[in-house]
Amino acid sequence: MNFFEDKKVFVTGHTGFKGTWLLHLLKHLGANVKGFALPAHHPSLFNITKAAEFCKHVEGDIRNKNDLEKELLDFEPDFVFHLAAQPLVLDSYKDPVYTFEVNQMGTVYLLDALKKLDKTCTCIVVTTDKVYKDQNKFEGYLETDTVGGFDPYSASKAGCELIVDSYRNSFFHPEKYLKHRKSIATARAGNVIGGGDFAENRLIPDIIKSIEKNRKVVIRNPEAIRPWQHVLDALYAYLVLAKQVYENPANDVLNAAWNFGPFAEDIWPVLEVAKNAIQNYGKGEICIEKNSNAPKETSRLVLDISKALEFLPWKPKWDAEIAIKKTVEWYAHYNQSPKTIQELMDRQIKIFLD
Repeated sequence: MNFFEDKKVFVTGHTGFKGTWLLHLLKHLGANVKGFALPAHHPSLFNITKAAEFCKHVEGDIRNKNDLEKELLDFEPDFVFHLAAQPLVLDSYKDPVYTFEVNQMGTVYLLDALKKLDKTCTCIVVTTDKVYKDQNKFEGYLETDTVGGFDPYSASKAGCELIVDSYRNSFFHPEKYLKHRKSIATARAGNVIGGGDFAENRLIPDIIKSIEKNRKVVIRNPEAIRPWQHVLDALYAYLVLAKQVYENPANDVLNAAWNFGPFAEDIWPVLEVAKNAIQNYGKGEICIEKNSNAPKETSRLVLDISKALEFLPWKPKWDAEIAIKKTVEWYAHYNQSPKTIQELMDRQIKIFLD
C-alpha cells in the first residue's frame, strides 16, 4: 500500500504496544509521522526497537488540551490515528477517574483540535470490541448494536463512540464536508496479540513470562471466548479504512463505526489459545485457577465483521494459529537475541504485506 508514502500522519499513543507497531508499519509504507504520547513504559516495544527514530517524537499528556492542539495544528496532518488510551480493564477498576479522563476527555480534546485545523484531514479513532453492551450474543455484535459498559474501561470507550458521533453530527457531518473538510470513523477491535506487549494481565505475554520463570501458566478464565487477531491485521484494517474514508470523505457509510476482527473459526476460548502458545514455545504447563472475587469481564465477546468485508477492500490475513505462532516467535527471538528484534519485526511486516 504505497498510498501513505509521504503522507503526514499524526499518531496519538505512539509509544504504546499498538502505536509502536503502527510506527513500524508506517515506516515501511513511507509515511511522514509525528507521534504524541506519554513517555514509554519500561520495558517497552517503543524503546527496545528505537521507534523514536521513525517519527517526530513528542512526549505529552492527551489530557493537556493546549499541548495536544499545538502539536497537531503545527504538523497539519493528512491523517490522524487516535490510539492514546488507558487500555486495561483491570487498571480501570483501580483508577476509574484517570481512565475516563484519558479515554473520553482525551478524545474530546483531539476532536476539538481538529475543528481548528484548516485543511482536509481523515481521523480514525480507535476504540475496542468491548464498547458493546454485554448481551452475551452468540452470533456476534453488529456496529448497530447498543454500546455500553459494565467496567470503567468499557464504559469509557463506549463513551468515546458517543463523543465521536456527537462531533460528527455537530461539526463534521458528511453532508457539510466541503465546509469543514474532516472525515471521522471509529475502529472497534480488541484482543490483539503480537510481540512486544509488556502490559500486565495479557494472556500470551503472561504465558511466556511464566514459562521463562519455570512457573505454571495460570489460566483464570479458560472458557472465555474472544476474537483473537494479530496486531498487524488490526492496524492494517485501520489503514485500509483511513484510505477509503480519505478517498470518499463525504460518504456517510464510511464515516461511521467499524468492527475489525478475525473470521468466525478464529474466535477461540482462552484455554485453546494458551495450549497453542505453549505448543509453539515448546514447553510450559497449564494450571486453571478460578477466582470468584475477580472483577467482572464478559464471558463471550464476538464481533460481526460482515460490514467491513462488504464495504472495504479488507479481510483478515493471518488466522489464529499464524497470529499465535508469530507472537510466540517474537518473544522467543527477543529472549535469545534482543538486539536483532527489529530485524524480526521487519521480516514479519514484509511477510504480512506481501
